[in-house]
Amino acid sequence: MHIELSRDLEFIDHLLEGIDQNQTLANWKHFKLAYHVADTLLIPRSNNLKALDQLQHIDFLPHQTDTANKVIHEMNGRAILADEVGLGKTIEAGLILKEYILRGLIKKALIIVPASLVNQWASELHEKFFIQTTIAKKKPVWTNDDIMITSIDLAKREPHRQAILEQTYDLLLIDEAHKLKNNKTKNYQFVQALSKKYCLLLTATPIQNKLNDVFNLVTLLKPGLLGDQQTFLKRFDKPTRDLDQHLQRLIQKVMVRNLRHETVLDWTKRHIKTISVTFTEEEYAFYQKLEQATIGDQSINKTLYLREFCSSREALYTTLMKEDSQLTKELVADLEQLPHHSKAIQLVELIKDINDKCIVFTEYRATQVYLQWLLKENQISSVPFRGGFKRGKKDWMKQLFQEQAQVLIATEAGGEGINLQFCNHLINYDLPWNPMRIEQRIGRIHRFGQKNDVHIYNFSIEKTIEDHVLQLLYNKIHLFERIIGHLDQILAELNLGSLEKEITQMVCESKTIGEMKVKMNNLAEVIDYAQEEENHNGNRESS
Repeated sequence: MHIELSRDLEFIDHLLEGIDQNQTLANWKHFKLAYHVADTLLIPRSNNLKALDQLQHIDFLPHQTDTANKVIHEMNGRAILADEVGLGKTIEAGLILKEYILRGLIKKALIIVPASLVNQWASELHEKFFIQTTIAKKKPVWTNDDIMITSIDLAKREPHRQAILEQTYDLLLIDEAHKLKNNKTKNYQFVQALSKKYCLLLTATPIQNKLNDVFNLVTLLKPGLLGDQQTFLKRFDKPTRDLDQHLQRLIQKVMVRNLRHETVLDWTKRHIKTISVTFTEEEYAFYQKLEQATIGDQSINKTLYLREFCSSREALYTTLMKEDSQLTKELVADLEQLPHHSKAIQLVELIKDINDKCIVFTEYRATQVYLQWLLKENQISSVPFRGGFKRGKKDWMKQLFQEQAQVLIATEAGGEGINLQFCNHLINYDLPWNPMRIEQRIGRIHRFGQKNDVHIYNFSIEKTIEDHVLQLLYNKIHLFERIIGHLDQILAELNLGSLEKEITQMVCESKTIGEMKVKMNNLAEVIDYAQEEENHNGNRESS
């Protein structure tokens, strides 16, 4: 198309004549409309967030707006949002996304989240930020210029994978990004290959666990910031204080981590209560028989069996039925004669006393099914929540829990992502041996928006492996009272990558219960001492 342009030589003369004669130059209504359109489309000054004017229904906290400003103005839209659980990483990410949209810098974006959270992300972005998104379903159109939400499992499968890799995204956002720490995985390599201008990685798990983890996550955002991997690992393998501070400064160029005690939020309290359970004589006799039995070639199997029996007969029964030996057949026969599990009976009584909504966490699916049946027998309404459910069913279970059921019985899949601030009672029916999972669980109810004190109940069966873990580890390092902040960093400094593996190894290698207690007590002492030393050094540096 050819458009002829000609210069208007008379406009200025007409304008000056109109001003001299005090004539009406334009319609005031049309001028106001034009002004508002121009004002809306105006790109704000770099030190302002235009989105705040558009989102006045949200009471943003200072740390959330500070984070958005820092990511946009200092980090050029490439950052790890690593706030502690419950501080609103989704709010921060939504604010950043909205700001870039208003500035005309984002049209095409890809948001990768756990499958169970796809609908939740779409709902929050629409309701809070007025951002329209498209959920990737069976036949998504990846070529459209829109904001697509998908799970990593769908995105990395063909033909979706190739179609996505052919796109160029203005922004890539990944929730639960700690699952990308291993650069050998297909998930990591897929994300690394994506073409993106801006990139946000969300994780509540600090990245100071292992040097490899640090390098891999930072490299996703800013390749080359930490140099090449071999040189990096060699330089920081045994860092001095100066080197450690240098590494922290490098990481802070791409990471924002807000801690609860640093925010202005008036956090509700945590009330922790241990529920001690005593096995019946029959149950304890079976537990001792199981403890002394020689099952399989690896003692780690026995550890699993003991933990399962501390959860329910059903959990152990499911595992024993997979074995084919005379001993396991005898154990199954004994197991079938036992009455209802003492811990389950105690749970029913506790839920009746609470007489309010509560979440029950168990480690085993068989226990989940058993507890749901037992609660129904006692006229207590409940719904299950587990990883095997499809996305829609998880949303349905959450809605049923909020509107109708008294209890949500969750396996570990309920420990991440879902927000349940309407509930303030949480029961750790089975205590995980990985303390990091405890904070994930508690974070479902003790988070931004919780108006009531939260009550945490920890079940423990006396004179069992479960009791030893609770008394000599959790209580010794005051895990429930402390918000996990630098515990993971302390574990890294002590070369303890996983407490769960350490405890399992202690149990397997201990010949007696007394030996196991001593080892656990020593571990707890070392962790507690290291944490006190870090607090002392932090106080000394700040003074």
